[in-house]
Amino acid sequence: MEKQYCKVGAVTPMSNGRQAVHILEYQYQNFMERASSINDAKLVEYFEGKAQKIKKILENLV
Repeated sequence: MEKQYCKVGAVTPMSNGRQAVHILEYQYQNFMERASSINDAKLVEYFEGKAQKIKKILENLV
């Protein structure tokens, strides 16, 4: 059996256009839902921060 190597943390680039916008919108909504359903203040802050970063990216794309 041969050794197989993978890149840890490798990222698959998003395609341009509508598909990227839909993926980002989904991620934004997902992070906002998680933030609203959690009681831990630090986790809420984390998820809201992630959502805000995605929102900025969306604003630049549209």
